[in-house]
Amino acid sequence: MTEQMKAAWYTRTGSAAETLETGTLPKPSPQPGEVLVRIHASGVNPSDAKKRSGARGAMQFEQIVPHSDGAGIIEAIGKGVAPGRLSERVWLWNAQWNRPLGTAAEYIAIPESQAVPLPDNLAFEDGACLGIPAMTAYIALDINHDPALDLLEHLRGQTVLVTGANGAVAHYAIGFAKSAGAKVITTATNPDTADAAKQMGADLLLEHADVDPDRFTKRVAEFTGGKGVGRIVTSELGSILAITPDILAPASTIAAYGSEKTPAPTLPFYPLMFKNASLESIFVYEIADEIRARAIRGIAHHLVKGGIPALIDGIFPLDEIAAAHERVESGSKRGMVLVTP
Repeated sequence: MTEQMKAAWYTRTGSAAETLETGTLPKPSPQPGEVLVRIHASGVNPSDAKKRSGARGAMQFEQIVPHSDGAGIIEAIGKGVAPGRLSERVWLWNAQWNRPLGTAAEYIAIPESQAVPLPDNLAFEDGACLGIPAMTAYIALDINHDPALDLLEHLRGQTVLVTGANGAVAHYAIGFAKSAGAKVITTATNPDTADAAKQMGADLLLEHADVDPDRFTKRVAEFTGGKGVGRIVTSELGSILAITPDILAPASTIAAYGSEKTPAPTLPFYPLMFKNASLESIFVYEIADEIRARAIRGIAHHLVKGGIPALIDGIFPLDEIAAAHERVESGSKRGMVLVTP
């Protein structure tokens, strides 16, 4: 008899309550080059909810076990995997990218390169927050970097603007930037409630730039002594793009990983060109191997240093996965939502 495992899945797109099911599925076996991971925590990202809702197009597979992020322990290995990896604590990335089975289950078989050693100072819940959020944050801070510098050393002494302080990506971007020696300006709907950003050491908290662009520009100029910011990390490019020429330092970088409110923003090309500014878009699912490798190495370095705890909004049992997805879609979450099989 095939061994079974507890899992969640959907066979059609739609609302979380209408589509997500829980029950048992066959427990996978690791193929050559794969490891079998017992999942202790599974991360629910906005992209997971959008795929399930149908906002990202038709289903790739007839049945999908969702979620790309997770953390757990390697319980079995396939042919060609070093025996020393058995019992290793790991965090996972791209688990459900172009595959039918993600981390919303008790087990997952996954290529061993996608199971990264989890630092001893982090819990599984911390590890389940790393895949998309931490990797996006690190790449946003590292992309268009000075190739001679590693581990975000190019940020030392620079001022970085990170928008949306209560988001999971922004949380890590603030932490990594501070760990690398940067000054950080961040934004929130209500800066007084951005407690995690304060704890991470953010130097200046402001309302979102589109609330009062002139006031925002003035505050940034005052804080930077008129020099401007060297890098912007944003999930809402359209909400800040118009004022970027006024707040950027020369030869600076805008790293954007979303623009939901304004999907087709107007680009102030010449003002940005006159600053020699670079605009980089980041889709973390499809990124060059060498960029991802730098990110994985850098994430480990800065997390082992300490002082960058995960920002977790809530943890739901697998049977309540629909509620977890609804929380992600609510627009009011702070940090990551997790599910425990």
